[in-house]
Order: sequence, then C-alpha cells, then structure tokens
Amino acid sequence: MLAIAAAVLFFIALIVEITGFVISVLTPTVLLTLGAICIALHLAGVGNRRRAPRR
Repeated sequence: MLAIAAAVLFFIALIVEITGFVISVLTPTVLLTLGAICIALHLAGVGNRRRAPRR
C-alpha cells in the first residue's frame, strides 16, 4: 500500500514540476521526500498485511 502511495506522490511531484504550479508548502522536493519515505517504509515492511498463519 505504501508503494502505491509513493507512486502517487512521485506522479504529483512530476506534474507539479512540469507545470510549475507550486503551493507554498507542497513543492516538488517535499513530495519527492515524502515518496522516498513511503518507499523506505514499504521496504522495511511497515504496513504489510500478510501474516504467517498460526498452526
């Protein structure tokens, strides 16, 4: 789930960078940083819904 959120953030950052539309807080750099944090959390296993079955 976090990987999908990161992909969406990267896409929004790309659109913001191409169009030049910047809101005071949401710059492309901030969006890229948030995307990188989501990818790092995804790779660390945070938000993983799969659990080992109990026997």
